[in-house]
Amino acid sequence: MAQCKKGDNVKVNYTGTLEDGTVFDSSEGKDPLDVKLGSGMVIPGFDAALTGMEVGEKKTVTIPYENAYGPHNAEMVMQVPIDQVPEDLSPEIGQKMEVGGAEGQLMSVEVLDITDDFIILDANPPLAGKNLIFALELVSIA
Repeated sequence: MAQCKKGDNVKVNYTGTLEDGTVFDSSEGKDPLDVKLGSGMVIPGFDAALTGMEVGEKKTVTIPYENAYGPHNAEMVMQVPIDQVPEDLSPEIGQKMEVGGAEGQLMSVEVLDITDDFIILDANPPLAGKNLIFALELVSIA
C-alpha cells in the first residue's frame, strides 16, 4: 500500500482531545478533513503524524504544544483600563470577542477577568500551551 507523503492531498477523520479527555474538535458527523501535506494548512505535529500513513490506517498520537499552537505567551495577556471598554459592550468572563490591535488588525481574545479598574484579555490561541491528542484515520490519498 502507498504511504502518504509531502505534497499529497489526503482525507482524514480525526478526533482531537486534551490530556483530560475533553474533545476540542472532531470530524465525526462531518466530511473528512482535506489536507495537503506539507502546505502549512494544519499544525506541524498533525501534518507529521499523517505523513507515512496508509489508507485505512488508524492511530492515536500525542502532539506536544511545541508542535501545535506553541507555549502560552504571558505577553499576550493584556490589562485594559475599564474606561476604554465601549459602553455598549457588556463583557463576561470566558467570553470570546474581537478587538482592534495596535496596528488596526482584529485580534481574537478571551475575557479572563474583570475588575473595577481593568478588563484582562488573553490573545493567545485557545489551545496554546496544551498537548493535543489526535485519533486519526486516513481515508484517502489523492
